Amino acid sequence: MSDKNLAGKTILMSGGSRGIGLAIALRAARDGANIALLAKTDTPHPKLEGTVHSAADQIRAAGGNALPIVGDVRNDDDVTEAVLKTQGEFGGIDIVVNNASVIDLSRSLDLQAKKYDLMQDVNVRGTFMLSRAAVPILRDAANPHILSLSPPLNLSPKWLGAHTGYTLAKYGMTMATLGLAAEFAKDGIAANTLWPQTTIATAAVRFALGGEAMMAASRTPEIYADSAYEVLTRPAGELTGQTLIVEEVLREAGVTDFSRYAAVAGTPDDQLFPDIFLD
Repeated sequence: MSDKNLAGKTILMSGGSRGIGLAIALRAARDGANIALLAKTDTPHPKLEGTVHSAADQIRAAGGNALPIVGDVRNDDDVTEAVLKTQGEFGGIDIVVNNASVIDLSRSLDLQAKKYDLMQDVNVRGTFMLSRAAVPILRDAANPHILSLSPPLNLSPKWLGAHTGYTLAKYGMTMATLGLAAEFAKDGIAANTLWPQTTIATAAVRFALGGEAMMAASRTPEIYADSAYEVLTRPAGELTGQTLIVEEVLREAGVTDFSRYAAVAGTPDDQLFPDIFLD
């Protein structure tokens, strides 16, 4: 693993009340990072554990500084306020993590128009607007990164036709990120995406994909967090414009045994459920 750390770095993340986003935040918090969370979950959800406030408490307990910001990444005023509050609280922004995402795997004829719009607004527009709003501040950072949790662009009919609305939204996140990487390379801002080979044990898997059976055949969010940590501690000039895979990043960092990331201890790698978008 990398000898570098995120001590004193400031991360602005969309979402992060639970799951993968929270795991990434907690990994950074162990170094003493500052984490601002722009999330909607102000009060407990009947099915989903965690709020932006409970996440902030966990970040502080892990050794980091937290700034919970109740807001919606779809709202331009909320995005602007989040950027200004983060800069005001911590003196700058070093990293933007586009974690907020909506999933609906409905086939095209079954997908409700409002759900299509929601996925486009949160996944694509949210990624673009939050990143764009932070760019003027990222320019002043010593090692600025944008990291979006989205997949490589796989144009196989298998994925294009499986759930077209969701595929468009996730690929849109990736396209926005790659575009920002190209546009702001001259400013030294790295922008990459990161995606896992297996499903990750999160609420999305439990409620939108495969229930408890798939949860048991998944890896924990910590594998995503450790991989993101490796990306975010790399020099920005050395790694940008890439669609990265979680496990490949960790292998490059010297990790060869992923058994500790199994959601159910002892589950062999070949029995884990493969994530979508990867052949």
